[in-house]
Amino acid sequence: MQSERNIRRHFRLYGRVQGVGFRYRAYYAARSYGVTGYVRNLSDGSVEMEMQAPEECIDKTFLAIEKGTFIRIDNIEVKDIPVNDDEREFRVCE
Repeated sequence: MQSERNIRRHFRLYGRVQGVGFRYRAYYAARSYGVTGYVRNLSDGSVEMEMQAPEECIDKTFLAIEKGTFIRIDNIEVKDIPVNDDEREFRVCE
């Protein structure tokens, strides 16, 4: 079935995304929907995130993150990137 094929997306998020629990909200949402990848803060105040799963699971994870209190996403850069077949979990990077 086409919808169950894994894809991988790279996100760069700008706004109030650091110091508001964004990374841990992403971690718990990703675990809930079986998404692998990582999230980390960048020195310019943005957040970088890669998510890998069927597209529907990535969409649900992203919606769960956006519902977080105090989080405000002003701009998002998104691109599809190659799948990492060896990845098994979602990580919060320091």
